[in-house]
Amino acid sequence: MTAKIHLIKLCVGAEEVDDLVQWQRRPQAKGPDGLPRHVTRMWPKRADELLAGGSLYWVFKGSVLARQAITRLDEVIGADGITRCAIVLDPEIIRTAAAPKRPFQGWRYLKPADAPPDLPKARKGDDTLPPELDAALADLGLR
Repeated sequence: MTAKIHLIKLCVGAEEVDDLVQWQRRPQAKGPDGLPRHVTRMWPKRADELLAGGSLYWVFKGSVLARQAITRLDEVIGADGITRCAIVLDPEIIRTAAAPKRPFQGWRYLKPADAPPDLPKARKGDDTLPPELDAALADLGLR
C-alpha cells in the first residue's frame, strides 16, 4: 500500500476561501470534464503518494485555511507547446483549522502529520470567524 502525501500551495490572488470558491466556478478554472484543476509546470515526483488520498492545501494571506482532495494528475500541453501537470481537484472545498504558513514559491509536499485538521461542517446559522482571528486562535492553541 502506498503512503499518502499532500501538497501545499499559496492561493495567489485570493484573500479568503470564498475567493477560491468564486474562481473555481469560472470556466477558466476547470478542465474539459468540468472539474477544477490547477496547472503547474512541474510534475510531482511523488504522484503515487498524492493519488493515495492526498489533498492540495491552500494558503491564504499567511494561513492554511482550506483543502481539496486530489483526484488525478493530467498531462496538458500549453499553447506554447510545453507539457505541464494539471492537478485535478474534487470540487468540494473543505475548510481547515487555520495554520500559519510563511510565503514560498510553487508547491511543496506536506506530510499528513503536519496537515491542519478539517473544521466541522458548518451548521445553518453558524458564523464564520474572520481569518485573522481564526489564525490568532490557532497560534494560541485555542482552535
